[in-house]
Amino acid sequence: METLKRLKVIFEPELKKEIKKVAKEVTLEAGEVIVDIGQTIHSIPLIISGSIKVSRLDDDGKEILLYYVNSHESCAMTFTCCMEQRPSEIRAVAENQVTFLAIPVEYMDRWMMKYVTWKNFIMGTITSRFNELLRTIDLIAFQKLDERLKHYLEQKAITTNSKLLNLSHEEIANDLATSRVVISRLLKKLENDGLLLLYRNQIKLLSAFKVKID
Repeated sequence: METLKRLKVIFEPELKKEIKKVAKEVTLEAGEVIVDIGQTIHSIPLIISGSIKVSRLDDDGKEILLYYVNSHESCAMTFTCCMEQRPSEIRAVAENQVTFLAIPVEYMDRWMMKYVTWKNFIMGTITSRFNELLRTIDLIAFQKLDERLKHYLEQKAITTNSKLLNLSHEEIANDLATSRVVISRLLKKLENDGLLLLYRNQIKLLSAFKVKID
């Protein structure tokens, strides 16, 4: 599987052989749903290129952004659902064109016991996502919405590897669980502060924003 060579994760040669044998390569376009709330998860996505937006619904049915899964990563929430054999509690949607290896769930536990690098990858992913969720909780609990918005735009730029973001005010409001009017007002303030430029359904982050992308 030529795609596996592009994966910047160090696995044992024998594990790579097994991945090649059982994994299915999948390519989806932006907006396509990979897994939805309530679905049974049959495979673990190992991202080769592109990114996935992971979110869940609150009690009022409003979608709330949890985190992004980028290239060379996987989704920790799918791990926990697989371990406990319960329906998905998250919605995973392709943020842009994404290519991933779909690994059948039955191999997750098997490889955990057999391959050290796989165990390290799984545990490292869970730890990283846990810390990211703690960061999100801190932003919601202790920081003002303008700081949450700046963090959101920064993560979006890192995920897309671009300072030109194709985003509507409505989309941002939905991800941050607030109103479009509030987001529009905060974005206008950031523009007046010289941090970004606003276009129709686009936002350009300026050098003053100080976001690091490759």
